[in-house]
Amino acid sequence: MYVKAILDEKGRNVVTGGPQLTVRQAAVYLHENHIGAIVIVDRNDRIAGIATERDIVAAVARNGAECMDKPISSIMWGNVYRCDENQGVNELMEMMSKLRARHIPVEKEGRLVDIVSIGDVVKSHIRAMQNEADAIKAYISS
Repeated sequence: MYVKAILDEKGRNVVTGGPQLTVRQAAVYLHENHIGAIVIVDRNDRIAGIATERDIVAAVARNGAECMDKPISSIMWGNVYRCDENQGVNELMEMMSKLRARHIPVEKEGRLVDIVSIGDVVKSHIRAMQNEADAIKAYISS
């Protein structure tokens, strides 16, 4: 199975913001969309960074509430790990585990097309296992 299959199943919707977005605005986007990460993109939809709920909590712990009015670029990760639609899911799982990353943006021709979360990967893996179990049961009973 490939990343493309996960994206096709879950739908393609990624919440983005520009580097001028404040930490407070990013926190609101995360809360309102029930997500754990926001991808920061430039004007050409190229990935400039990623900010997660953990990054916001860490910034507040380090700098207090005044960090909420700073630009998201002050706390985001600029060195973003990414994948493409043709990457295998097993390889993606290894990457996420090794890097301890819960969200990996998906690029196509250098532009952001979506994001995959560890939850998306787990749901897909469970579905695949269930389909395999159903096929085995059908084979045995036929």
